[in-house]
Amino acid sequence: MADLNKQRIVESVPQRGFFGHPKGLFTLFFTEFWERFSYYGMKAILVYYMYYELSQGGLGMDESTALAIMSIYGSLVYMSGIIGGWLADRIFGASKAVFYGGILIMLGHIALAIPGSISLFFVSMVLIVLGTGLLKPNVSSVVGEIYSESDQRRDAGFSIFYMGINLGGFIAPLIVGTVGMNYNFHLGFSIAAVGMFLGLIIFIFTKKKNLGLAGTLVASPLSQAERKKVFPIVGLGAVLLAGIVAITITLGLLTFKSFIAIVGILGILIPTLYFIVMFRSPRTTSVERSRLIAYIPMFIAAIMFWAIQEQGSTILANYADKRTQLDFAGLHISPAWFQSLNPLFIIALAPLFAWLWIKLGKRQPTIPKKFALGLLFAGLSFLVILLPAYFGGEHSLVNPLWLVLSYFIVVLGELCLSPVGLSATTKLAPSAFSAQTMSLWFLSNAAAQAINAQIVRFYSPANEMVYFGVIGGAAILLSILLFSFSSKIQGYMKGIQ
Repeated sequence: MADLNKQRIVESVPQRGFFGHPKGLFTLFFTEFWERFSYYGMKAILVYYMYYELSQGGLGMDESTALAIMSIYGSLVYMSGIIGGWLADRIFGASKAVFYGGILIMLGHIALAIPGSISLFFVSMVLIVLGTGLLKPNVSSVVGEIYSESDQRRDAGFSIFYMGINLGGFIAPLIVGTVGMNYNFHLGFSIAAVGMFLGLIIFIFTKKKNLGLAGTLVASPLSQAERKKVFPIVGLGAVLLAGIVAITITLGLLTFKSFIAIVGILGILIPTLYFIVMFRSPRTTSVERSRLIAYIPMFIAAIMFWAIQEQGSTILANYADKRTQLDFAGLHISPAWFQSLNPLFIIALAPLFAWLWIKLGKRQPTIPKKFALGLLFAGLSFLVILLPAYFGGEHSLVNPLWLVLSYFIVVLGELCLSPVGLSATTKLAPSAFSAQTMSLWFLSNAAAQAINAQIVRFYSPANEMVYFGVIGGAAILLSILLFSFSSKIQGYMKGIQ
């Protein structure tokens, strides 16, 4: 029945109108554009806001603490997608999840825009974490709904959608970064809030015409009996959790270090449990179980990839601030501007990759091989950035072109892995867990950043060659293993290309 309803949704949406794709892609493209503008604008200056001195408008945190918080923040943002996916699948559908999530994100940025204490900073974190968990996985799930399973445009559509994400990510650091770094952090955060507001306006006024029924179907709604059990349990669990947190903080048991450790464990444990629940569910067919088995090695590869890519906003952001020559070719470069490099290269290259996959057709690399290529490029991007220390030593300022090259190489990997991963997730997801499987995909990023929170403390200019070399080498080794077993993995995908 879920498959039949999904097919009706696909048929009810106009099939052409936005670059040869369904009109719904326009709505989702610009909703995610403005959401990513707000998120990446905030993210471009957040780490500097945390460790800059109070006299500079920051919070005055220790650098290593700020870097760990950034990783934990990113991990929790993607981990909260579990909540958003479950609510969409069981209660109100993906479309409402996107709307509610946008409101929470906007409120979070407003909280950051208000000059205040660290307490207000953590309030904003909670709002943005919950809001992104509602919006991020579900807007991608709706993209999958506007295409039929056999539509050859699906991968290309996700690449175009991914370009929209990165167009917002490119502009945001230039605007928010310049205002936040040169004038006032809080003014920069307020611009991020306006960005999310614009995203909500576009979604509200175009969804009915362009999306039709896409995103409105509740894949596996709670029965009345289940509702009577679930809501009291959730409420009681929230009260107990709040009580445990309050008591452990008072007793000194819940410290920042212990919290990092807890998130690190959850980053691995939660996706593991998710796979087990979906695999054992009676609502999952034998074909879908086989596809889940194929998904596991690609999920592990995605964790390794994101562990490198996400350090662009932590370790490499700090590298840009402390180790890079910022007066270059007669121009003073803001360290926040480097956050625009990743989306800039994606904007330039995403159409090329979308064209390439269509041009190759059935001759294109299989999904596992694309993942292996993504990992290979990620590993090379870290090997590149260790070279300046080898040639110039740990105390010299590095030519910014080394950073540019590193970001460029990792983007080649991202375009092989990330939009393909989004598309593969919609193809391999069990019907009863469609939105939740998209949440599981984002948990690969959560797991990666939870791991990063543990390892960023080992980075310093004195050992950066070892740091970048070990992580980059591990990614290349894993890419070789994945490529070697790609045919066997493809067999478990049961007809999905």
